[in-house]
Amino acid sequence: MNRVSRRWFLTATAATTLSVTVTGCGSSGSSTSSPTGNADFWTLQDPTNSVQKAAVDSFNSAGKGKVSMTVIATDGYKDKLRTAMGSSKMPGLFFSWGGGSLDDYVKAGKLVELDGILGGRFLPSALAAGKVDNKLVGIPCRGTQPVFLFYNKKVFADAGVEPPKTYTELQSLVKVFKGKGITPFALAGNASSSWTELMWVEYLVDRLAGPELFDKIQGGDWSQWEDPTVLKTAQMIKDLVDSGAFGKNFGSVNYGAGGTSTLLNKGKSAMVLMGSWEYAVQQGEAPDFAKNDLGYVAFPSVEGGKGDAANVVGNPTNYISVTTAAPKDTATEFLKTTYSDSYVQGLIEKGEVPVTTNAEKLLAKAPDPAYAKFQYDMVAKAPSFTQSWDQALGLTLGTPLLTEIQKLFNGQSSPEQFVSAVSAIKK
Repeated sequence: MNRVSRRWFLTATAATTLSVTVTGCGSSGSSTSSPTGNADFWTLQDPTNSVQKAAVDSFNSAGKGKVSMTVIATDGYKDKLRTAMGSSKMPGLFFSWGGGSLDDYVKAGKLVELDGILGGRFLPSALAAGKVDNKLVGIPCRGTQPVFLFYNKKVFADAGVEPPKTYTELQSLVKVFKGKGITPFALAGNASSSWTELMWVEYLVDRLAGPELFDKIQGGDWSQWEDPTVLKTAQMIKDLVDSGAFGKNFGSVNYGAGGTSTLLNKGKSAMVLMGSWEYAVQQGEAPDFAKNDLGYVAFPSVEGGKGDAANVVGNPTNYISVTTAAPKDTATEFLKTTYSDSYVQGLIEKGEVPVTTNAEKLLAKAPDPAYAKFQYDMVAKAPSFTQSWDQALGLTLGTPLLTEIQKLFNGQSSPEQFVSAVSAIKK
């Protein structure tokens, strides 16, 4: 499973580009001073494309401009977008991951600032990853994907224990489940799954130092990797590994069905730290388990840490960005569809949990209202929602970071060596 598709809805597998012109023709390819006109909207191939198409059809029928939607397969999306953004044929609007994926386009002056035009329509914690240099350049367009602990209710009931609320309780549970021959935490540690290990590092750094430490790193102060919190986090990871928290063979385990998800639903592991998409994976592989025995709780607090236990890490959402090639009024009016009741309801029916302020009243129609409400409340109440570090930093910095994290988990680097190696990524 590649780095792009692993989390962003885990469903786009086509290898070719599929173009769908909803209405109109032509392109918004070159910059224009006209406030209205035809705007190209490039988006990633995904089950929610039908929701987007309905929004485009409705918008075009209203006569406030014309939008043409082009759907592009996952494997070719980033390269195709990068090429177009460097030419005179860039789209007017495009799907993005926020964070580091937008930096270069902002620096090149290709994106339109969106501050103020849609205020109050989205959960504040979900807007952060749509900002670059504190300027909003991405509007949420999909569901949220926070990371939290999933657990096997039956395994916990049989052991007579409760999910952990503190890190000390988490450590105690490692001993309990090890004593019963159950792997405390399923972890995908094979060569392509270092992103699952990243989640542990992200949460521990947040709980110990708060979001400010990574904010400084993402902002360009790479020396912050030498903060004592990073070393302490690495030491905590080493202690978890050495204590058997992840079992002895996690280095050969894959993510998903046949791997971590199966270990959890078969009761061979008690817990897994994963993004909200794990629920859908379990529904697909073990629907009875998903319905009856799949539990979920927030990542625990860390005693003595500065970070708020309500902070969240993961993928706040996906975004739509507007380029300077887009007719301004057309783009602005179309963005309003992303918080309309019909659009939000469409996402919910697809199993998404939107980050709009009007979503809560519509969650009763979700496939599992209780699960949807759990996610929505987690994000709505989060003082901070830190985007997954590899996405926030971009490929150039995020890829070597994942490599060093995997070395730490595999025991190939000591905590001290980990800090030195990560600090040396950007010199």
